[in-house]
Amino acid sequence: MSSGFIAEIRRGNTAFLLRIALIAAIGGFLFGYDTGIISGAQLYITKDLQASTPEQQWLVGSLLIGAVVGAMLSAYSSDRIGRKRTKIIAGTVYLVGGLASGLAPSVGFLLGARFVLGLAVGTASFVSVEYISEQAPKRLRGGVTSFNQLMVTFGILVSYLIAAGFQNVGGTWRWMLGLSALPGVALAIGMITVPESPRWLVSHARVREARAVLRRTRAADEVEDELAEIQETTRKESRQRIGDLFRTPLRPLMIVGLILAAGQQLIGVNTVIYYSATILHYTGLSANDSVLQAISVGVTNVIFTVIAVLLLDRVGRRPLLLIGTAAAVVALVGLGLWFLLGSWQQQGWLALAFLLLFMAGFAIGLGPVFWLMISEIYPLAIRSKAMSIATVTNWAANFAVSYLFLQLVGAVGKPVTFWIYAGFGVLSFAFFFWRLPETRHRSLEEIERELGVPAGH
Repeated sequence: MSSGFIAEIRRGNTAFLLRIALIAAIGGFLFGYDTGIISGAQLYITKDLQASTPEQQWLVGSLLIGAVVGAMLSAYSSDRIGRKRTKIIAGTVYLVGGLASGLAPSVGFLLGARFVLGLAVGTASFVSVEYISEQAPKRLRGGVTSFNQLMVTFGILVSYLIAAGFQNVGGTWRWMLGLSALPGVALAIGMITVPESPRWLVSHARVREARAVLRRTRAADEVEDELAEIQETTRKESRQRIGDLFRTPLRPLMIVGLILAAGQQLIGVNTVIYYSATILHYTGLSANDSVLQAISVGVTNVIFTVIAVLLLDRVGRRPLLLIGTAAAVVALVGLGLWFLLGSWQQQGWLALAFLLLFMAGFAIGLGPVFWLMISEIYPLAIRSKAMSIATVTNWAANFAVSYLFLQLVGAVGKPVTFWIYAGFGVLSFAFFFWRLPETRHRSLEEIERELGVPAGH
């Protein structure tokens, strides 16, 4: 590792950069916590509030719809008022949504609170990545930007631990959901203490402020060269509009982003996260044991995301994405076989092993690489809007997969359901193999040329 990410962070002014990245990545923690906590809270909400089956599905769906709306709205706020202020607003909204969730007197009120949480989660999910990637130097961009995905996985793990810890506490689900207000406070306060993105500052003619930020996050000999590069890129791209994304020169970038966005969800990852306890319960474990075993899924997610952070700037995005996607496909095929073959079903540990393999593959591949690459491939002038479109696609696919999981299981059975996810994984792998460029240590112009986009279009 000495020649990789760890060695690189020893160069230049990285302490302040790491502080910026960790504070901004609290947005990822918010994303992960609310993604995971509903898995453990749902059983108790159903009992306490007498939620019907459709209402149970909307406990997940309301947050996802809110995330779609939040991702759309934040594209404009990120460009207009800046990445920093958008994230402060997201933290504040998250605080309100978290408190409202914990105090909800009815299912309808809780669904509304989950929608509000979704607004903040959808905003944080891409603005966090955008902000960190614009703060990071090219040589550290992969590892530092992936802090956000690491915090997503940490948030999921914490949610599993809290779900397990509060199983026998009065007002169980209220504590689980109400505690989510705390990271919202941390994000809002933390973002007040860090600077705006230098790229956003340059695009708004605040070059002096941008230079001051770069001096705190770059080695001294990197500052002026990078500032000049940002200014030149901003000048060339100043006339680009969102409509350009769907015209021929920039269309390849949009296709890459959209397929990454859809592929990350259509492989079924959030079905595993939302319903991990349910899937394990299918294997014959009790409800309590299923929640406890689900923690191992969260631990695996964190461990392999750490591995990805260390390797992304050393071995590149493509190798990790291809290896991870292949592993996830193998695991999905295995899960389908486990549910099909009666003799396998006597071996509960085998189902857990396939779940862990799936999560490991996702955590080194599609998990971090999707968010990283959509922050790298789009020109600055339309980056927020392009990332927003990719993020909306991601959340919409998340909603479709998560909402339809139980219906799909009922219609075609568990084996075929997991094989459908595996089929999407195979299609994604084929596209990544043939069309996805390597972006490690490469400039925007080099990436655009490989995708057939004229530099500075």
